[in-house]
Amino acid sequence: MYQDQVVLCGASAYEQKYYLNEDFKSLPSQVQDELKIMCVLFTEDVGGILTLVFDEDGKLLLETSADEGDLLYDEIGSELKIRQIRKEKAEFLQSLELFYKVFFLGEDVE
Repeated sequence: MYQDQVVLCGASAYEQKYYLNEDFKSLPSQVQDELKIMCVLFTEDVGGILTLVFDEDGKLLLETSADEGDLLYDEIGSELKIRQIRKEKAEFLQSLELFYKVFFLGEDVE
């Protein structure tokens, strides 16, 4: 059904917008809200663009990027913030991976 990477959501400090992939509208509203808060706060803190994507194996990746001329983007801060998110929200991110693997990749939970 899906190949390569599938975008879950993302936020841009440049456009001040948040995006949730329509395929994930079935997620509970609390989960959607948590994703939005996490993405928007990230871009407010370090700037640039944060995108959460699932790779072909169902692993959730947090990818950042910035416009080439963006002198305010904090590249070191972005790496530190990603580590902090992965640590503080480990259980939440793992549950998103499990959801994706079961409902989108059709994997058996066992």
